[in-house]
Amino acid sequence: MRAPRGVLWDVGNVIVGWSPRRLYETIFREPAACDRFLSSVCTLDWHIEHDRGVSFRDNAAPLIARHPELEAEIRLWGERFLDMVGPVFAETEAAIYALAARGVPQFGLTNMPSEAWSGVQALSPAFGHFRDTVVSGDEGLVKPDPAIFRLAAERAGMAPEELLFIDDSAANIAAAEALGFHVHRFEDPARLNPLLVGHGLLEARGRGG
Repeated sequence: MRAPRGVLWDVGNVIVGWSPRRLYETIFREPAACDRFLSSVCTLDWHIEHDRGVSFRDNAAPLIARHPELEAEIRLWGERFLDMVGPVFAETEAAIYALAARGVPQFGLTNMPSEAWSGVQALSPAFGHFRDTVVSGDEGLVKPDPAIFRLAAERAGMAPEELLFIDDSAANIAAAEALGFHVHRFEDPARLNPLLVGHGLLEARGRGG
């Protein structure tokens, strides 16, 4: 297998944090009420439709019909989505800048609502180093569907085996690996630099470059 010559980054919980709890802990006074809301009303299974391209407004409507007493809280998912995002991971930003300084091609592949992408991009100048980003909400495809990985490689102009894919999801990592990508499951930001050095994409610190 050839060495990677480019990096394909996931965004949420790799470059920036993302958790609905970040917002809703400020809305519900009781932790148990927050837990109930996120586990039985605005669930991740419900949210995936935003990632698939359904607008916040359209996806909220049937949920509000079932839970009219929670209309305000449900609408906040779209109205204050960026309050679920953050912080930016300094280690990942530093890796992106270091790769850019060496001329390594970098790309994004994210499950994200179309409506949120521009706001997320504004959180860090590091996104400006991506040559292209495939956003699920724009494509009507979500990871781990193999089709979205193939699309990302096609738009990058590289074969999967030329790309190192970094994501926090085990399911996404497995799907990418099956297609031939080099993969790394993001769990510890401190492991990024040694990973990139090991793949020959960065030089070890202290050696210059």
